[in-house]
Amino acid sequence: MVTKELSDRVVIVTGASRGIGKGLAIGLAARGAAVVCAARTTVEEPGALPGTIHATAAAIEAAGGRALAVRCDIGVPDDIERLVATAVDSYGRIDVLINNAMAPTRSTFADSTVDQWDESMRVNVRSLFLMCRAVAPHMERNGGGSIVNVSSGGASHESTPFMPPGYVMYAVAKAAMERFSSAVAPELRDLGIAINALRPGAVSEDHDWTGWTTPDAVVPAVAFLAQQIGTDFTGRIVESTQFGTTWP
Repeated sequence: MVTKELSDRVVIVTGASRGIGKGLAIGLAARGAAVVCAARTTVEEPGALPGTIHATAAAIEAAGGRALAVRCDIGVPDDIERLVATAVDSYGRIDVLINNAMAPTRSTFADSTVDQWDESMRVNVRSLFLMCRAVAPHMERNGGGSIVNVSSGGASHESTPFMPPGYVMYAVAKAAMERFSSAVAPELRDLGIAINALRPGAVSEDHDWTGWTTPDAVVPAVAFLAQQIGTDFTGRIVESTQFGTTWP
């Protein structure tokens, strides 16, 4: 039986149109949270991956939950400001931010370009800074909050059986996410805000592959992190597959 431990929380989930983000949005809503589903995809395009923020929000509402779909390109500062303002206007507060959206630029080191590098840093790293800056004042006014940054094992090793060579920029961006999480934690602690990085492992929404997990399996770890504040569990880099064993 799913408990309602997040019934008083307002949660923003970026990258909520599909994959881990969609699974987290639905899973956190099932635990009582009001979820702001953010991503670029509002309409399915031919040849593109399936899923939209409206479909995710509709699935939450169909199950009796509260949800709001807001289009947001995390690489655009104005979009981030509008996302946060819309969340506050609609629900009156922001308690939790799930930084999940990511543009996994793929290119070998030899073939990569400066433009690709700059784009990866802009979308994947600068956006992390901007999102956290945008929500922190609202969380502080509420007496605290939690930021969960969805990282990857790629932060430690660029090539694994689940991630073939060619994701150098992705690996660097995830490593930056983890270092940011631990570095800013002491400052956010003073504001009552917890910040942690979570490695979900290899996740597939549609396939039951050996060694892979599903978005649903990641939800309990994220739900725990979402309940933390600055005086609690913060500044950590953890793996969802180890939740309940090596942590908390």
